[in-house]
Amino acid sequence: MTFDQSLAELEKLVEEMEEDQLPLESLVEHYENGSRLLARCGAILESARKRLETITLQESDAAGEPGGEAVRGGDDVSSQDDDDEIRLF
Repeated sequence: MTFDQSLAELEKLVEEMEEDQLPLESLVEHYENGSRLLARCGAILESARKRLETITLQESDAAGEPGGEAVRGGDDVSSQDDDDEIRLF
């Protein structure tokens, strides 16, 4: 399942939980499925972030630009910000 498919399914589950009067068992099942989809979306986003960082570092190294190490050293702060954004989905 792609990121877009996972996100669409997650949004559908949330919408159903908010709008419908589902029995408790269905709500729990929706929540479990939503948790799995959220984890999948998070993993896909994390993978994409790492790939983009790798590409950026490779381009920086290939161009001989100074400061390539500074990009690596700044990961901790940007990772925390990215994680916060991911949780909003």
